[in-house]
Amino acid sequence: MADDCLEKVIHGGKGKGRQEKTHKQVLDFSASLNPFPPRISWHCNPEDLGRYPDDSYCELKEVIARSYNRDPAEVCVGNGSIELIRVFCSVVFRNKKDGKFFAASPTFGEYALSARLAGASTTKHESEADVHFVCNPNNPTGLLYSKETMLEFLAGTRSEALLFCDEAFIDLSDPRQSLSAIRDSRLFVLQSLTKSFAVPGLRFGFGFADPALAEKIEIARPPWSVNAYAEAFARAAIPHRKDVEQSRQLIEQERQWLTEELSVLGFSPCPSMANYVLFRYSKDVGPLCEKLAESDILVRDCSSFGLSDCIRVAVRTRDENRTLVEVIRSCVL
Repeated sequence: MADDCLEKVIHGGKGKGRQEKTHKQVLDFSASLNPFPPRISWHCNPEDLGRYPDDSYCELKEVIARSYNRDPAEVCVGNGSIELIRVFCSVVFRNKKDGKFFAASPTFGEYALSARLAGASTTKHESEADVHFVCNPNNPTGLLYSKETMLEFLAGTRSEALLFCDEAFIDLSDPRQSLSAIRDSRLFVLQSLTKSFAVPGLRFGFGFADPALAEKIEIARPPWSVNAYAEAFARAAIPHRKDVEQSRQLIEQERQWLTEELSVLGFSPCPSMANYVLFRYSKDVGPLCEKLAESDILVRDCSSFGLSDCIRVAVRTRDENRTLVEVIRSCVL
């Protein structure tokens, strides 16, 4: 596909933009964040704002490595998950004349865009792919593959190919299914603080890879891409990963309640293990999303995933979930 045919990927999380436009408070169910994030104490030293970050991020990588039982040489960091996806693709596909990638549909659109920006093209056959992208749990469906299944994907990956495992939501789903502890030269595991700690404004992501690949990614990413605030928060938050356990329990309760309530209103839920649910409606959801937006409620219109009759709804607190259900009821009944 030619570069001039590429388009930006549509995302949820439009709450800030709509708030600035309407000057109204917005209830944003289009951004899938932890509604019950752990409370942590953190501080950014004002002196750090007057000097460049350490572009090798040695101490930050040490914190990540200790928490995940990895070697700092296996860690790479970036300005959010998407920067790491872009840099990963630029590195992996740089010298391939006919690079190919595979990503099951529907899934997060940034994999395809980043791969195509790097000159790769899609294939319908996993066995032909230089990179197999898997989002686990998947966005937007909430499907969670077991660790055993993911290891089967890895076992089926050619020696010269890579399995890219995006685990941005796994701490809010089931971290026991994570591949973050697996060392294999064919594996890249992407992690994020955005969802678990509900800090999308900070922009911080990190990944695990074979040291040789991690080094290439670190060379290719823009210098100082993790700012002082993001680094300070990450160093404080990562040792508190286990504190998300209570969040998972509360999310499971709210997910079940939300699923039951919207099912009564004619929405068919996809089984989800994530902090969001994909609901199928009986018709195009565009008008419904517009009506909800008029009531200052945003949900994710999944037309960009090729699912024009589906919405993705984040799990939020009971009061917020109840508000959503009441407004949807007024729209469809």
